[in-house]
Amino acid sequence: MKFPKNLYYTETHEWVKVEKGYAYIGITDYAQDALGEIVFIELPEESDELSQGEEFAAIESVKAASDVMAPVSGVVVSVNEDLEDSPELLNEDPYENWIVKIELDDESELDSLMSAEEYENMSKE
Repeated sequence: MKFPKNLYYTETHEWVKVEKGYAYIGITDYAQDALGEIVFIELPEESDELSQGEEFAAIESVKAASDVMAPVSGVVVSVNEDLEDSPELLNEDPYENWIVKIELDDESELDSLMSAEEYENMSKE
């Protein structure tokens, strides 16, 4: 199981990578492993406003369906459209295959997220 150090993590198994005022959001290796073979993802629309803690996407696998929660607030500037035709990319490399890119509203929200070490410890419990 991978826990990249340059990311922020949530208790609901999303990750965030911040670059120049933008946040890329995806699901963790732990999440994709728990879900099993991902067969469908429902993506938000560009220009949708996300609020920290709210559902913004849904993932379906052969085992279960799961909501994806927004780790931070902001406006969606891009969605990873490759996932519409190939949702299994999330299984292949969940850290390269982000779900959405948003313009961050409030960088201080990152303070409420976990480091890689904290997330790894939580995942083992």
